[in-house]
Amino acid sequence: MKNIKFIKSAFKLSQVPTDGLPEVILCGRSNVGKSSFINSIFNRKGIAKTSSTPGKTRSLNYYLVDEKFYIVDLPGYGYAKVQKKEQEYWERLIAEYLFAGRNIQLAFHFVDSRHNPTELDMLLNDYLRESNLPYSIVLSKIDKLNQSQMSKTRKEIREYFPELIFGENLFTYSSTKGTGKNEIKSRISVLFRK
Repeated sequence: MKNIKFIKSAFKLSQVPTDGLPEVILCGRSNVGKSSFINSIFNRKGIAKTSSTPGKTRSLNYYLVDEKFYIVDLPGYGYAKVQKKEQEYWERLIAEYLFAGRNIQLAFHFVDSRHNPTELDMLLNDYLRESNLPYSIVLSKIDKLNQSQMSKTRKEIREYFPELIFGENLFTYSSTKGTGKNEIKSRISVLFRK
């Protein structure tokens, strides 16, 4: 996981790459930190556009890693100020993509560590289960919590997703401090070892 380059933004399934390369997808609600994650884990400031305004990512954004696989940043969902029609379009695009038979090796579902999962987080989890995709939950923005809050969050997330095992399919991440970076890179690298 040394080289990453932005390939394209796709606003509908007919625009996605057709080369069949494996994909690792990033999904979660708006402003959960997916773009910051991409910049942080690859040490490439600005490769993914970040914004303090939720709802910035409105497309499937494809990044090619080491000429081997794609990181795909899915549109965020659940931001109240976005028109309902557009919000429904995002959700439909995500659902269509997940069930389109793409070569998806792993999904990282990002949940803000400061908040409980929302109804839309639960819906996304249902989609991931129904499409039989291997997935991991990433508790983002972990640097905003102290140690006791972090322990509480790791415990409470299992009330929503009982199957989670920390270090296997549950990770904590801080884009500013790099917490969890090595663990997640290892999780991805295992998929693509020759």
